[in-house]
Formats: sequence, structure tokens, C-alpha cells
Amino acid sequence: MINQADVNKVRNAVKSHTGKKVKVRVNRGRHRIDETVGIISETYSSIFLVTTPGNDDMPARTMSYSYTDVLTKDIELILCR
Repeated sequence: MINQADVNKVRNAVKSHTGKKVKVRVNRGRHRIDETVGIISETYSSIFLVTTPGNDDMPARTMSYSYTDVLTKDIELILCR
């Protein structure tokens, strides 16, 4: 069971890294894992946004993730230096 206190810890941790570069590993199921590098652009009460830079092949994208996805390990955030 997901505890509200745990969600608050994750929310505060993500909020403290707003504007920083992160690598996001998303478990899509059936051994499919997507990795994206972006910047935590905004945080809200139940979701946060990661904006990826654009290049010639792909335009810039903004993806949303929930804090419960971090708790259930469906996504993993790794700070980039």
C-alpha cells in the first residue's frame, strides 16, 4: 500500500531538483525500458513534468509522470551532473 507520507517525500525530493537535468528510465513492461534525458520543468500536486531538448530528428517534448510511478518503481530518476 502506498503511504501518503511516502508520496510527500517523493514530491519534496522532486521539487527540490526542479530545473535540474535528470535521466528518466521508464519501465514499459515486457522487458521494455525507455531512457530519456531532460529537465524537471514543473511540479504539481500529483504529477511533475520533464522537458526533453529537441534536435534534428525529434522536436522538444514535455512528458508528465506521477509521484506514485516513482514509488512503484515504474520510473526511475537519476540526477545528471
